[in-house]
This record gives sequence, C-alpha cells and structure tokens, in this order.
Amino acid sequence: MKPLVQERWKITDNKKLLWDVERDTRLPHADHIEMSGRKVSVIVHYSVDAEKRLEVNREVIFPMLRIRKDDVRGYLRRVFGSDTEPTISIDGFMWKPERVREITFNGIWNCVYYHFPKRIVVDREIRADSQSEAVRELWTVYNFSKEDKVISLHYPEVDERVEGIYGTYQIKITPAGSVSHNVKPRRFTMFYWEVVASVMGTDDDCKIMPFPLFQKAKWNFDYLQLQTPDTVLNTAFHFAKMRTSESIFETKRGLMHSPGGGRYYGGVWANDQAEYAGPFFPFIRKKRSMEAALNTYRLYSTAMNPEYKMLPSSFEVEGDVIYHAGGDRGDAAMVAYGAARFALASGKPKIGKKLYPLIRWCLEYCRRKTNDEGVVESDTDELEGRFPTGTANLSTSSLAYGALISGSHLAFALGEVKDARRYLERAFRLRLAIEQYFGAEVEGYQTYRYYDGNEILRSWICLPLCMGIKERAKDTIDALLSPRLWTDDGLATQSGDTVFWDRATLYAIRGMLIAGDSERAMNALSAYSRRRLLGEHVPYPVEAWPEGDQAHLAAESALYCRIFTEGLFGIEPVGFHSFRLKPRLPKAWNIMALSNVRAFDSRFDVVVTTISKGLLCRILIDDRVVYRKILNDDEECIVTLPE
Repeated sequence: MKPLVQERWKITDNKKLLWDVERDTRLPHADHIEMSGRKVSVIVHYSVDAEKRLEVNREVIFPMLRIRKDDVRGYLRRVFGSDTEPTISIDGFMWKPERVREITFNGIWNCVYYHFPKRIVVDREIRADSQSEAVRELWTVYNFSKEDKVISLHYPEVDERVEGIYGTYQIKITPAGSVSHNVKPRRFTMFYWEVVASVMGTDDDCKIMPFPLFQKAKWNFDYLQLQTPDTVLNTAFHFAKMRTSESIFETKRGLMHSPGGGRYYGGVWANDQAEYAGPFFPFIRKKRSMEAALNTYRLYSTAMNPEYKMLPSSFEVEGDVIYHAGGDRGDAAMVAYGAARFALASGKPKIGKKLYPLIRWCLEYCRRKTNDEGVVESDTDELEGRFPTGTANLSTSSLAYGALISGSHLAFALGEVKDARRYLERAFRLRLAIEQYFGAEVEGYQTYRYYDGNEILRSWICLPLCMGIKERAKDTIDALLSPRLWTDDGLATQSGDTVFWDRATLYAIRGMLIAGDSERAMNALSAYSRRRLLGEHVPYPVEAWPEGDQAHLAAESALYCRIFTEGLFGIEPVGFHSFRLKPRLPKAWNIMALSNVRAFDSRFDVVVTTISKGLLCRILIDDRVVYRKILNDDEECIVTLPE
C-alpha cells in the first residue's frame, strides 16, 4: 500500500522526528501529543498558522492530586496557555517568540523560534518529569549577532491553591520573576522553569529540580531494539515502546500502568492493561513496568469470588472505585489471556504461582459462561455496547481460546498436569465451536459473523487469526483488507461505517502475520505506520475516532510493539524459559533482529536472515550463539534458553 497521506514529518538521526515548518506550504496545522511521568502527564496542544506563528497550550494533569472523592475524572488539571509563557526582552525591547522554524520530538517536545532582525534564535523544550509532579521547560536563547545582547526573561506569576481530598494543593510556576543575562556573539544562555503541584505542608512541597540535574535527564530505551531494513518501522516501534513504558503512575496501591489520553489515570482496565500491555512488559523487563503489570493482576485477584460473579471492567481512582462498564465484556477472558502470557514470559515460576489462581478462576468463569453451542457468552465486548454484540460474540470466545492455550502451557510449567490437559481439551472443543457457531459467509466472504444475527463485516473477525485459528484465514484477510472495512486509518469497526479503533487494526496486522500472509500484512503495516508516525497526528497509535479525540492511549502502543514480537518474529511463550519461534521475514528483506530482549528471565537477541536453504534463526546471549535453526517457509521451532 502507498502512503495514505502526504507526510508532514521526517525521521532524523537518533530516532528524532522533525517537522520543517519553515518549508511547509500546507498551513495552518494543529496537533497534540502526550508525555507522562510517575506523578504528572502533559498534553501539549500546538498549532501553526499560515504566517508560521506558533501557539502552545500545555494541559497538565496531576492524577494523584484528587479533588473529588471517587470521581474517576476528579483529578487536578490545568491548561497553561500563552498568558503563562515568559516574555523576552532583547536590549530592553520586548520580543514575543512567535515565528517557528521547526518542531521536533524524541520523547521531549521541542520547537525553534527565530527573530531575524535581531538574529536571535530560541530553542524551547517541554517534558514531563519521570519522578515528580512537574512539567519542565527549558528555553535556550542563542545570539547569532555580532554584538553583545542583554537578554531578559520575565516569568509569569502563578501560585494557586485548590482544596482537595488530601488537603490543600498548591500549583506554581517556579521560578517566577525576571532573569537577565549578557550574551556574547555566537553564544547562548539558558532559562529553566517548571509547572509543579503538591500537597501543601508535605516533603514534596513544590520543590524545583536543581538545574544541573535537569540537564542530565536523558531517555534510555536501549532495551528491545527492532532492527530491520525499514527505518519507519524501527522508529515507530521505538516511539511506541517509549509511550507505553512512560504511562506508569505512582499511586497509593503502587505503580499502575494507565491509558492516559486526558481521561484515564491512576487505574487499570481488563483490556488495556491486563490484555494489551501486560504480555508485552516482560520483553522490556523494566522494574517499574513489571511492577505495574503485577499490580494490575493483583487488583483483579481481589475480585475473585466463590459465586463466580463477573469481574470489573476496571479499577479506577487508584483502585478505590470498581467499575462495571456495560456488564460482562468478556473481562475474565481478557485477564486470563493476558495474565497467562505475562506469567510465562516473565520467566519467573514465583510469578506464575502467584497468578495461577487468578487465571484458573477466570478460565472456570468462562467455562460457566459457555452456552449449549459451546461458545462463551458475555453481555458485550470491550466497546461496551457502542456496537451490537448479541449474547455471545467472537471476541470473548477467541480470547477465551487463547487463554486456554496459554493457561495450559502455564499449568504444565507449574506441574499442574491435570489442569493443563483439561485446558487443552476445552480449547479443542471451543475451537470447533467457534467454527460452527461463528463461521459463516458474510458479505460474500467465508469468514465469521461477529454474533448470531450479524450480517455485516466487523473488524474483530481478526481475533481468531491472532489465536492461531486459520481455517478461514484467506477470506478473513480478504475481508479485512476489502474496501468494506479497510480505510485510510486502518479498519473501520464495521463495514459501511467511518468509526475506527486502532486496537482492531493492530490486532488485525498481527493476525495476518501469524496466519502467514506476510506480504499483505507488511503492506498494511507500512501504510499504517507511516500515517501514524509521519502524517497529521503523530507519533503514536491512537484510541479511536470520532470518539476520544484520537488520544495517544498507552496500551495501543503496546499492541503496536506486539505486531513485531508475536507477529513478525512469531514469539509465543510456552514455558518460563522457552518459546515458540515462527518468523515471517518479508521477501524484500534479508535480515531482521530483535536485540536486548529481556523476556524469559534472560537477555538475548533474535536474528533472522535469509539463506539459500530457508531462514536462519539464531538466538544470541552476550554475542554468543546459544540456539541455531534453519526453518522452511511456515515452519516453527521451540527455543529453550539456558537457565
């Protein structure tokens, strides 16, 4: 597929994105991007008009500073616009930085202003602090003239008090007031301040980070590097990994991975956190992401009950509010599927033992929800009634099937042999039932009806492919890529509609790769990746449109990364130190690699190269080959790592 839009951004060295505003003739343009840390999130809304004048609004959210008890949106948030930006004077003459030369992003939002008459250039960066309740800005002012310049900045005064459930909150811009520097020709000076909030009277009472520490703050994402001949895919993977890793917040119940997007903070969801992000986190194995995933599953463990009543769809307000969105969405299947894969990929039997009771409970819940036709019933799916789902939908049964397969692997690894065999038997019966109940001709394609009575194509027909169910793979992929479903933004939720949710597209591309249709999958992946990374709204996967304002929810980025780990490389956990490997090397490539993989309690590289006999697959630890196998097309192998 060709790029679906004219690209506005380009990739520079060191995986940085650049928008060359000075040469852009397609103005005006506006966009927004989110950056998150442990205690704060900022959504930078920016727009450039036809005269290349830039306007920036910083929407700052403090998820743990709650104003209203048990209100899922009741956290402290403020928008800081142009009235809270500093004013600049050059030799006593006021100058408002407006005309922008370029905007870049590499985890930190950055823009460059220019002032030709005075030959002054301002470099401005905005970031969310990874540890505190602060959004930090650094303005670097360059003097490109031939004479000394006295450059002054005056910081606006913001000092607000707000009553909240934990006391009085103070919001400040600090420092405030004026600072002047004499800047010699071809030299520069720096001005630094932050928007910060805290509970008054505590140890964190609006303390500013020392400037040298601010300068040293760096992003470190050397883990799980994708290396392919396609720079766009490598870079999109890098940014997606960064987005899903940063959206972890420090709550009173420990670290929680949350979607973000201006609406979802300090809580966990059965789909976003348990199903999407959890299985990915062992591959990067950062301490905070592993802790956040474990906290997700621990919260869901508290909801187990002897009556087998349905699980909550989410735990919000730092776990204080239990929320049921539209009844049973298939949440037990979501949790079992995600928790089983997370436990295996963690490489830790101790984690597996802790999570096994939750997985076993969820699988038993699904068994009790199985109807006379052998499929798993639920009130709705993760779209929570936005589209019809009947009494039993394809999503819930597909996830339950995947959970049974991974649950059986976990049971075997833990020595629960009877459970493992029982889960495999149930998976076999459920697979047959999925074919008999959902298998149908829909709009001329031999694919799946989404529920009994469904007569139009739905995006979630991709889910059986993701679980390795291939009986209807060709027609299903044909239907997914047909004009009835495929749009400029990927998959429409149902044929004939314009509503899309990126999560379906991300699952579908992974499913196409797992099913072996790598060429069409890579064409779809390339078109999607270029649009999201280099197009009009960058650089991450989004939630949905028109709902959600195309928010950069964090777990969708985990789904993007799983296209590569589970789809392109075909890694499926089957034990604490073993995994199935079924790579899909595109014909145009001769090599691809995942380096510094942290899963299975190890650190290793996966390298796949084309040779005359097929695909040479190598696993390296510390540059030493520990596994080597030549695979034919559509062949797989089981890799066992040294313990």
